[in-house]
Amino acid sequence: MPVLLSLIIFFPWYNHLLLNVLVVIFAVLGALEFRNVMTRKSPVISVPETIILGALSPAAWTLVVSFGLNRQIVSGAFILGASWLLVSGVITNKKDLDSYLGRITAGFAIMIYPGLFMAWIVQMSVFREAGMIILVYFLIVLLNDAAAWVFGVLFGKNNRGLIAASPSKSIAGFIGGMAVSVLIGILAAELIPDAFSSKIMPSLTAGAILGFFTGIASILGDLGESAIKRSAGVKDSGTLILGRGGALDCIDSLALAAPVFYVLYRVLF
Repeated sequence: MPVLLSLIIFFPWYNHLLLNVLVVIFAVLGALEFRNVMTRKSPVISVPETIILGALSPAAWTLVVSFGLNRQIVSGAFILGASWLLVSGVITNKKDLDSYLGRITAGFAIMIYPGLFMAWIVQMSVFREAGMIILVYFLIVLLNDAAAWVFGVLFGKNNRGLIAASPSKSIAGFIGGMAVSVLIGILAAELIPDAFSSKIMPSLTAGAILGFFTGIASILGDLGESAIKRSAGVKDSGTLILGRGGALDCIDSLALAAPVFYVLYRVLF
C-alpha cells in the first residue's frame, strides 16, 4: 500500500508511467497464475505466450497514454494476439491438435482476464486530476474489501454461507463494504471538487452512485475469482504476497471494478 500510494501521489510523470508499468506487471503475474489454475482442468498455452498475451492490453494503453502513440495500437495489439491464437494450430503436430480447442479457449481467456480489465486503470491516467481520481478508485475498492472483512468478523457469524463460490463471505461483510465504498464516493465529491464535480446531478449524489456501483463490481470481481479457484480446487491463485495469496488474489476486485469506475466517472463527472 505505501508503494502504491507513493506511485500515485509522488510520481505523476508521463501520465503516471510508473503506476502503469506496475499495472502491466501485475496483469502478467495474474495471467500466469490464471494459466496455472486452468492447467488443473484443461490444456493451456505456454508460459511465454501467457506473458505476451497478458501484457498486450495494458502495455498497449501505456504506450498510448504515457508516450502519445496512436490509439490504433491498442486494437492492433489485440488483433495480433487473437490472430496468433487462431493460426497457431496450423503449425502444430497432430498430437497437439487434439488439444487445440482447449488451448485457444484458454488463450482468449488469458488475453482478456486480467489484462484487458486492468488496462482501464491505465486509461484513468489521462484524466485531469488523475492522481486524485486514481487514488479514490483504489480507496473505494481496497477499503471495501477491508471493511467487508472487519464487518464479517464482527457481525457475520450467523449470516455466512449464502454464496457457494465463497462460503466465508457474509451479509454483514457485504453491507459494511458497500457502506464504506459509498462513503468514500461521497467524501470524494465533498473534499475534492476539482476532480469530482458533477454537471448532471448534485455532486454528492454522483459520488454515492460512483461508490455504490464500483463497490458492487469490486465484490463481484472477488467472488468471480473465488468461483474460478473453487472450480479448479485451489485455495489461492499463488503465494506472491504473505497473507493475501497470489497476484490474482490481490487484483481480482480491482480488475472488474476498473472499467465500471472509468465509465461511471466519464458519465457522472
